[in-house]
Amino acid sequence: MNIHEYQAKELLAKFGVAVPKGGVAWTPEEAVKVAQGLPGPVYVVKAQIHAGGRGKGGGVKVVKGLDGVKEWAGKMIGMTLVTKQTGPAGKPVHRVYIEEGCDIKRELYLSMLVDRATGRIGVIASTEGGVEIEEVAAHSPEKIIRASIDPVTGLRPFHARKIAAGLGLGGKQVDSAIRFLSGMYQAFIAHDAAMIEINPLIVTGAGDVMALDAKMGFDDNALYRQPEVSALRDETEEDQKEREAAKFGLSYVTLDGNIGCMVNGAGLAMATMDIIKLYGAAPANFLDVGGGATKERVTAAFKIILSDSNVEGILVNIFGGIMRCDVIAEGVVAAAREVSLNVPLVVRLEGTNVDLGKKIMAESGLPIIPADNLADAAEKVVRAVKEAR
Repeated sequence: MNIHEYQAKELLAKFGVAVPKGGVAWTPEEAVKVAQGLPGPVYVVKAQIHAGGRGKGGGVKVVKGLDGVKEWAGKMIGMTLVTKQTGPAGKPVHRVYIEEGCDIKRELYLSMLVDRATGRIGVIASTEGGVEIEEVAAHSPEKIIRASIDPVTGLRPFHARKIAAGLGLGGKQVDSAIRFLSGMYQAFIAHDAAMIEINPLIVTGAGDVMALDAKMGFDDNALYRQPEVSALRDETEEDQKEREAAKFGLSYVTLDGNIGCMVNGAGLAMATMDIIKLYGAAPANFLDVGGGATKERVTAAFKIILSDSNVEGILVNIFGGIMRCDVIAEGVVAAAREVSLNVPLVVRLEGTNVDLGKKIMAESGLPIIPADNLADAAEKVVRAVKEAR
């Protein structure tokens, strides 16, 4: 789960992480009121969406005076902001963050994330602030500083000093960086974060280290014990189909292809998507119904797939180990009847109760195309889609 910049800064500030003063606004008038409570006369108006690259897309403006705040808040609220991370469709802006202007001497990069390879929290820093870390890694890898934090001991002062030295900080800046990193780590642990990214991390003219931007992502599996974080969820930023899938305990991710997939098991789902690509099409989604799906969950999964207007065909690929093929078949038949199936449907079943599952589909009277194996299924669904056009 992700949250907005202003929410991330509010959480971080509670742990002593230095952030500029600011406030959120849903209207130009509210934006002016927020600005009136800040030092001024320089303000920053920031569109709040769950995506990076806002500045390049026109979603961040430095302005002077309250008139500038009102003008740019009015322009941003209601606009569709397109960035590299939103894709061409962009995202609508419902709120803006008004922040005090800062005396920026240097821009740096800092992040913490779960490093699954080491089972530790990885810290990544760079002197190249304001630049995507992927670009730095590709073109200037020597400018990246790394540290690995053992969760048993936590972040120690020597970790912070190592990062500060790598960033070229000196004097009072080092003490400021140590406080900053300590608070950032505490916030990471306390909220079951998966990632915190500060880009840019700035050094002010006074020598203070401060988060000019902040992104936080959280482990969905830990949200049950994070009511404060869960309350920050903005469902308007999430894919509607993914939200619906979560209600039924389905693992679903929207993709940009034309073949809807319903599979049991993440590994099998990945293999299914790969073979669809091999036969010349592209998957419209990742959908794992799991090993214990009921007829109702399968029906819900089928409806979610069909709610995607890009779907031109559906491939159901089930290996019945824990999951029974007859349950899948009943769910597919029930859903196809309920939603008036109007795209080709190819089903490959194998495993527990496979013969019963095939019988249920054969006797349904629906135009279901059976497949003998995964390659056969992929070939048939791609061919059926081309013939249906």
